[in-house]
Amino acid sequence: MQAQSEYSGGCQCGAVRFQVRGELRDSSICHCRMCQKAFGAYYAPLVSVRGVQFAWTRGQPSHFQSSNLVRRGFCAQCGTPLTYEAPDGVAVAAGAFDQPGRLPPSRQYGMEARLSFMGGLDSLPSTRTDEDVESLEFLARIVSHQHPDHDTPHWPPRTRG
Repeated sequence: MQAQSEYSGGCQCGAVRFQVRGELRDSSICHCRMCQKAFGAYYAPLVSVRGVQFAWTRGQPSHFQSSNLVRRGFCAQCGTPLTYEAPDGVAVAAGAFDQPGRLPPSRQYGMEARLSFMGGLDSLPSTRTDEDVESLEFLARIVSHQHPDHDTPHWPPRTRG
């Protein structure tokens, strides 16, 4: 079990992993169009790592210079968005943390590009994955190749031969 001030995470395939030591207090959601495109989503959930110890523990992200001042880190193997890097510091994708529930957002940015339907998401019909009767046969056949939500000494796992 990690101490409250330790965090780990990485990309979907496990090629890039990171560790953070220190209290993370600045989690946010950015709705700007550049963040929407970088994450392929309606917004980007980000956690600032300013003022804490941050280290890549496996691999390194590749980068895209999304503007003259900002570059974005991502896994070159699986495409997972990993960082927003600006002159004032680095923020890490909240969903890349092994326990993203520990990092609830406390602020929103880029509200001029916030999509109008975002406020009504809680009112949409909802279904748990295991309650989606039409997909149960498909779901039963899935074998995940995703890295687990914890550090591993090797990834992918070494096969015995």
